[in-house]
Amino acid sequence: MRKLFFGALALSLLFSGCKVFEKLKKKDTVETVSQEPQTKVFSTQPKETVRENPTSDVMYEQTDKTVRTQTEAFTFAQKEDATKNEGSSFFVIIGSFSSVDNANRYKEELVKQSFNPIILHSETGYYRVCVNSYTEESLARQRVHQIRNDFPKYADTWLLIKK
Repeated sequence: MRKLFFGALALSLLFSGCKVFEKLKKKDTVETVSQEPQTKVFSTQPKETVRENPTSDVMYEQTDKTVRTQTEAFTFAQKEDATKNEGSSFFVIIGSFSSVDNANRYKEELVKQSFNPIILHSETGYYRVCVNSYTEESLARQRVHQIRNDFPKYADTWLLIKK
């Protein structure tokens, strides 16, 4: 019985050892291939170059990635924000929280990065951190693309449409 057990153990070690050497061979092959010059693959869909705003010289590429939109009713967390954004229907959302304290902490971080965020209290109970508001949807979408290009960590920025 012992011989059978040790024989099975030896065979399993032998086969697992072979797999390790195979993986090392593959790794060496991959490293060799990766040292060759790389070619760029171009997208078949052209990217559109868009101005940040009509009076700006700053240009950025509008990516093909779609902008997530959501329509809901909300209130402004602070009354002065309601007067500043009166007439706006499209809001660029950079964060969403179930706790107002977390939304306020995130707002403070964004202020340090030169954003001018406001907090919206959604009908769903979430606190949305908004960085811009617009009366035209196209301008709001452009701003979403600009944030995604300039700040890759905010790639999940989306558009809230006022109900």
